[in-house]
Amino acid sequence: MALVLRRTAIFVMIVMMWALLAAAMAHAQAQPVERSSTVQQTPPAHSPNVDFQAALPPQQAQPQSAPVPQSPSIVPLAGYRPGTIVVKTSDRRLYYVLKGDKAWEFPVGVGKQGWAWFGRAAVEAKYIKPAWQAPPELHRGSYGPVIEGGSPRNPMGVAALTLRKGEYAIHGTNNPKSIGGFVSHGCIRMYNKDITKLYAMVSVGTPVIVEK
Repeated sequence: MALVLRRTAIFVMIVMMWALLAAAMAHAQAQPVERSSTVQQTPPAHSPNVDFQAALPPQQAQPQSAPVPQSPSIVPLAGYRPGTIVVKTSDRRLYYVLKGDKAWEFPVGVGKQGWAWFGRAAVEAKYIKPAWQAPPELHRGSYGPVIEGGSPRNPMGVAALTLRKGEYAIHGTNNPKSIGGFVSHGCIRMYNKDITKLYAMVSVGTPVIVEK
């Protein structure tokens, strides 16, 4: 008799535990899920170095020629005096001419449609970490605020060689993805490591030839 009562009590306890567990699960499923009312968004980036090639409609995009090299190398190049900088705009390449019909070849970003220029110039000044100020044509008719040299927002990069009374420059960039494109307002844009190398090789007065 005692054994029967003990088994009955155990059975009743098991049934009660299952009932309590089922009630708890039903209550949890009935609770609404809380959601945050604030959606975290990454703020948009506004860079002075916009890739103009990507922004153009397809029919206006600049024609692409051979792939632009990603690192400098020495290549054959004849017809120029040693010590001359040659920019081939359509190829997006800059050459620093060496003796023996050879030259250092660098990938560059060049002037976008309507802003590219061609002709001869000379390096007029050399600057390390130059400050930059947006000209009126880029800043609603007035000069923009000065961006100090070395700032990650500075589109001139780590160094600059100025041309034509400062109207143009061969310079570094804070937007390395733009190298190899038609992206600037006439300046010649280089990787920071490449402008550092070129800066060390040239001097004030170095001739510059910009070709189509």
